[in-house]
Amino acid sequence: MTQGLAPLYGLVLAGGASRRMGQDKAALALHGRPQLDWARDTLARHCDRVFVSIRADQQDDPVRRGQPVIVDLHDGAGPMAGIAAAQAAYPDHAWLVLACDLPFVDDVAIGHLTGCRDGRPVVAYASSHDGLPEPLCAIYEPVSRDGVLSAIASGRNCPRKFIIGTGVALLEQPDPTALDNVNTPEELQRARSSLGGPANP
Repeated sequence: MTQGLAPLYGLVLAGGASRRMGQDKAALALHGRPQLDWARDTLARHCDRVFVSIRADQQDDPVRRGQPVIVDLHDGAGPMAGIAAAQAAYPDHAWLVLACDLPFVDDVAIGHLTGCRDGRPVVAYASSHDGLPEPLCAIYEPVSRDGVLSAIASGRNCPRKFIIGTGVALLEQPDPTALDNVNTPEELQRARSSLGGPANP
């Protein structure tokens, strides 16, 4: 742990409904195993402990069963619900949050993020597509907790807008494609092709 900073835990966001994909994104095997497991192991190389963020109705899901989970406390708040639940469970820890649908993230991107912790409430990259914050591969320090709760209480559940509101400076991505996500079947086929797997297994 960097001196003066809170210990760092990891949180894989796996509580989404995957409506656009039409199948559970956490179960996609883009690296030869469920994407949830791959994302968890990626974070484990950089964090003291790693948890999986889920909705209450996902606790018996086969992909998530047996994982160390943190269950959402705020229905309908999306990723902000997962961040808030993690901060409530371990309020003195910082959280490195990673969505399970980011198959191109690598240790360079994660390591650069953790290396740039300097006390700002959120450490996040700028999108290589529009320059706005990338909130689902970011570090939320303990000092951000009150702001997260306030945002949820007022119905402002967009984590991107939350980061904009903090006014923090954003980082440039070492690899401009590292945070490209996979939300649709078309994006899934392109990702499989790019990662060397069959486009339509």
